[in-house]
Amino acid sequence: MVGGVVRSTGSGMGCPDWPKCFGQWVPPTSIEQLPSNYKEVYSTYRDKKNQKFARYLTYIGLEDTAAKITKDEAIRQEADFNPAKTLVEYLNRLVGVAIGGFIIVLFLRSLKFRKTNPSIFFFSAFTLVTVIFQGWFGSIVVSTNLTTWTITIHMLIALLIVAFLVYLYHLSDATETKAKLAPSQSLKLLLLGSSVTLFVQVVLGTQVREAVDVVASTIGDRSQWIDSLGLSFLIHRSFSWIVLIIGVILTLKLNKTSYKKALSRTLIILILGTFLTGVGMAYIGISPLIQPVHLLLATVTLGVQLFMIFDTNSKSGYSAE
Repeated sequence: MVGGVVRSTGSGMGCPDWPKCFGQWVPPTSIEQLPSNYKEVYSTYRDKKNQKFARYLTYIGLEDTAAKITKDEAIRQEADFNPAKTLVEYLNRLVGVAIGGFIIVLFLRSLKFRKTNPSIFFFSAFTLVTVIFQGWFGSIVVSTNLTTWTITIHMLIALLIVAFLVYLYHLSDATETKAKLAPSQSLKLLLLGSSVTLFVQVVLGTQVREAVDVVASTIGDRSQWIDSLGLSFLIHRSFSWIVLIIGVILTLKLNKTSYKKALSRTLIILILGTFLTGVGMAYIGISPLIQPVHLLLATVTLGVQLFMIFDTNSKSGYSAE
């Protein structure tokens, strides 16, 4: 949610360095707190980081990508100081720190399950490593001046963390009284199909966001962005109907079973909410208020669908449909 606010307000470069913000743990509130040549200072700082990152890319065979990062002068351009955008990005980082703290505690609490339930321990460890990598890669997103492909990878890693956490919640939920379901093959396929189509829709959404980044750099009026997005937006808009239809069919089928009614109804509300906020953005010029809500609803929907897949495929305590 906070990451969506950062994107919708254009605050991604509110802090040009990482983990500090303009070299300070508490961000500056006025330009007077910065050196007169702050743009040159932080442009050089980011370039050094990019040179190092480019060596990693070259090592794994991505020479062209590495060359673009080191040679594109636009990446070295430094944004004007904006205290509001600095505050938004700083809050985003504080939320990231809070998440990191929770994940560390989660991992420490999982140590006692190393022998009795090793899956909890290993997935807690995977989650911690992924969060650490996500933090580092967030610094790359900043150092490369919000290069579109790095933003996309950053978001996909966030979805992976959500999947890990949902699975850990499933593993740790040992109650025997919860309603269970032995799903039919058709229901399994619907659950899987609904999750896959939503994930594809999220990926298509990242392509739209990349197109928005390009359009926004040349057109200041948000109301004109939709008309300039081209094929990626049309595909994303059309595919949303597939996500909605599969979600409705899944909900209707779940309502005929003994499975948790509240959860299945929550799922369709989330799917409808994601669909309607997408429609809202199309007709209100990609509103900066709706954009982060749209992303949040899509992420929570995917998390709920993953939980239902894990839950309905558990090996213990299920009653027949």
